Amino acid sequence: MTDLDQRIVSVLREHAEGETDTGRLLRRSRALGRRRQVRRRLTAGTALALVGVLGFVGVVRADVGGLAERMPWTAATPTAGVPVPPKADGVPGADQRPELVGTDPLVLHLGVDTSRARYLRWAVFGSNRTESIRYRVGGGKPVLVEVSPDARAVNELLLDGLPGAEGAIPVTFDGKVREFRVGAGGVIRAWQPVPGLYARASMLGGDRNALAEALRAIRWNEARRCDAPLRLGAVPQDAQVATCEVEAGAFPGGLTVLLTITRSPSATMEVRLVYGAQIARDVTRADRTVGGRPAYLYPDGHQLELLGIPKAHLTATFGWQWPEDPPKGQIDFTETEAANVLAGTRVAQDLTDPSTWR
Repeated sequence: MTDLDQRIVSVLREHAEGETDTGRLLRRSRALGRRRQVRRRLTAGTALALVGVLGFVGVVRADVGGLAERMPWTAATPTAGVPVPPKADGVPGADQRPELVGTDPLVLHLGVDTSRARYLRWAVFGSNRTESIRYRVGGGKPVLVEVSPDARAVNELLLDGLPGAEGAIPVTFDGKVREFRVGAGGVIRAWQPVPGLYARASMLGGDRNALAEALRAIRWNEARRCDAPLRLGAVPQDAQVATCEVEAGAFPGGLTVLLTITRSPSATMEVRLVYGAQIARDVTRADRTVGGRPAYLYPDGHQLELLGIPKAHLTATFGWQWPEDPPKGQIDFTETEAANVLAGTRVAQDLTDPSTWR
């Protein structure tokens, strides 16, 4: 058990009413830890690539909480439409079918009023049936809203952006706004928007009035596609899409999409699209062909890139990459499976134009 595991269990035991399922919690904390590692690698990889292109010298700090909103491209990019995940036609919103929240990793069952708010990030995690949206109203602080039909899934989540991701703050779903002093501090509210649905909103560095104003922008009666602007085709046999994450805080200068494919017991393939307005033309020499298009297998043998997408990198990362041995019965994804997934992907015509994200 790691220090983080012990800290989470200790905090929850102090505040929980009854027994805490520590085994279940630890599995989730480790899964979350891996997701955060993936996100850090994604952010750091994008930053370092751009640093190489732009000629920046110095240390790049991969701060998951907001690096994408502080990179150089944000100060000198053309004006474009705001990033908005397209509507999922025919799919009910969370207020109508709360039990559907988190069941389809490619669909969000809530949205925000885009006349008042700007999407910064959205995600769906099928493993714990959680959906989240990070957005900003006007010039205010970003707010993160997380929802699930499972109260424990929301209550066990680590607050977004805290240094070291070490603070877990159990809350009561009574609708009250509470202040917290972990990290830089902020405010948090947990409530039930409709029976059967649990929500938590947190704003780092914000106050009660700012949080209340931000929450008025939530729309519970709509559904949107999470996987824009990247769509997968067929996934490998016995596999399924498990998570979807889109980081649009630097849009239109930067954008990242991460889709995770899993196969029991714990095989993982990560399909990642990284767009940067100032990424140079791809000059990597191809050594593979995927769907009739040039591709490149990185020297580690675990990452395959589909070449030819302007100002972007589209990769599939596969195979067991953790220091411990894989679980018994593990059948890792292969290069052939990664190639087939990349061959079936569809990237939006214009990554800076949300109207093409269909």
